[in-house]
Amino acid sequence: MTPTIALFLGFAIALALIAARSRYADFLSQKPEQFRGKGPVLDLRRHLSGPILCEGVIYGPLGRVTSRFVADMNARWDGSTGVMTEDFRYDSGSIQHRIWTLKIGNDGRIRATAPDVVGVGTGTMEGPALRLDYRIRLPEDAGGHVLAVTDWMYLMENGTIMNRSQFRKFGIKVAELVATMRPVAA
Repeated sequence: MTPTIALFLGFAIALALIAARSRYADFLSQKPEQFRGKGPVLDLRRHLSGPILCEGVIYGPLGRVTSRFVADMNARWDGSTGVMTEDFRYDSGSIQHRIWTLKIGNDGRIRATAPDVVGVGTGTMEGPALRLDYRIRLPEDAGGHVLAVTDWMYLMENGTIMNRSQFRKFGIKVAELVATMRPVAA
């Protein structure tokens, strides 16, 4: 075997291993149905309603913390349609506002829109978990890139929602977010 063929063969095997890991053993390989009957049932109309305090960190592509934030959120529902406002305060001093419109179907599927979301986000609730996929356009001061986002939210026994999100560009993870969302005590 020539060195060139060995190099290409090694490259092909490495790509196949990466693809197999992504499909069968990675963050993106989780499916909502894997959470059926596995704990308290997440109902966004109940668990993501009223004033909510969100605290989190954002990790860069190498796994280092690049930003911390606190957000005040407020969600209100009219039947199966909800509006959630988010006001983020980052450790850099910057502020970001977002307004989500959420629609829950009878089958537990979710459609989500926001001004910086490209198209419509889609998701599914099952048991204590929610997976939401969408594309988001970053602000111009952050490059204006469009990233593919996968959000996983998990309802904890005490009513806190744990959120883990991955952001990808051309299929490569460029950032990850981990946050908690808790109802604000009256």
